[in-house]
Amino acid sequence: MANLNKVFLMGNLTADPELRYTPKGTAVTDIRLAINRYYAGDNSERQEETTFVDVTLWNRQAEVAGNYLSKGRGVFVEGRLQLDSWEDKASGQKRTKLRVIGENIQLFPRGGEVHKTMCRPILASDQTHAFLLNGKALFLYTIHLVNTHPIWPISTKSS
Repeated sequence: MANLNKVFLMGNLTADPELRYTPKGTAVTDIRLAINRYYAGDNSERQEETTFVDVTLWNRQAEVAGNYLSKGRGVFVEGRLQLDSWEDKASGQKRTKLRVIGENIQLFPRGGEVHKTMCRPILASDQTHAFLLNGKALFLYTIHLVNTHPIWPISTKSS
């Protein structure tokens, strides 16, 4: 069975990151991103929804975040999902929390907003969003399976 655990997030920090080190000297920083979603609500009014996501950064990524990021600063995070579980000492109940482990980050210019020439939309539809980020195309796909026909022809000939 195929597996994929990959996350791409773009948002603004809700607080200044606090860089700390484990007893073995490994850098770690926890950040929280505010990610806005805009959509047309009832009567075609523009609506806004904000999602808050906790991200843990390790090693050099943690040091960069701790030294260069601040509240309101925009950041692009590439990472994976991790489910943490523990037992609540006060109630004895099992608790879980889904978080992102950031593997790569890219900082946006100061001021919190993405500079138009650094990250700008180059294509938009209901299924595909593409951005130009530091001169590289970043494609975000939403895939809807509508039928079982193959997208690419599959050759059965062997060479």
